[in-house]
Amino acid sequence: MRRANARSVADLFDGAQIWYDFAMKRPVTALSTCTAVVGLSLALFACAGPSKSERDHSDIVTLETSAGDITVELDRAGAPVTVENFLGYMNRSAYDGTTIHRIVPGFVIQGGGWTPDLQERAKLDAAAGKPDKPIRNEWQNGLKNTRGTIAMAREKDPDSATREFFINLADNAKLDTPREVSGGAGYAVFGRVISGMEVVDRIAAVSTRSVDVPGVTDGSMQNVPVESIVIRRVRLGTQR
Repeated sequence: MRRANARSVADLFDGAQIWYDFAMKRPVTALSTCTAVVGLSLALFACAGPSKSERDHSDIVTLETSAGDITVELDRAGAPVTVENFLGYMNRSAYDGTTIHRIVPGFVIQGGGWTPDLQERAKLDAAAGKPDKPIRNEWQNGLKNTRGTIAMAREKDPDSATREFFINLADNAKLDTPREVSGGAGYAVFGRVISGMEVVDRIAAVSTRSVDVPGVTDGSMQNVPVESIVIRRVRLGTQR
């Protein structure tokens, strides 16, 4: 994933001024003028970073699930920390083979952290020496928990999100509101579904059951699909 060149616009103007001062101090041949202009043009091109098509491609991911594909546009401008975190898990295939373990009709579907047999991926990775690192909560970025948006799941601690995410099935204004139960903060939205919302709705309609998972006391296992909805792979782009 490309990053924009770190040089600032001010740096480029400084470079242009140096060339201008040089030109005023002694005659400049047509060839040297052309060379300088070409050089400045190349510098401007390098500073521009990735093209729009490259940025658009890098900000779109597809969740290939056993129920169908869900394509999400990530909002890097609004939630840079959260997007980088999500892509980090995607790049190491941490989401592949996980499940949508929580389905609450009219509210959310949630996944990314548990295997179909309800083993917690975070604990498995921690045992392997790769513990999760919680991220800063970007809930005040102006993005709202409206239908079709994707946001980070977390514990009561506002800055406790790691890998699990949810997709809103409705406009959930309460998730944007700081409440005591949510640690005095909302839930950070970092993108939206741009294709496959019918898949999301199909997932939301499946039968669920309550499962007793040792150590889980927050109620998140009260709405587990009877038949597993597996996230087979998360990848960049829209094409297979």
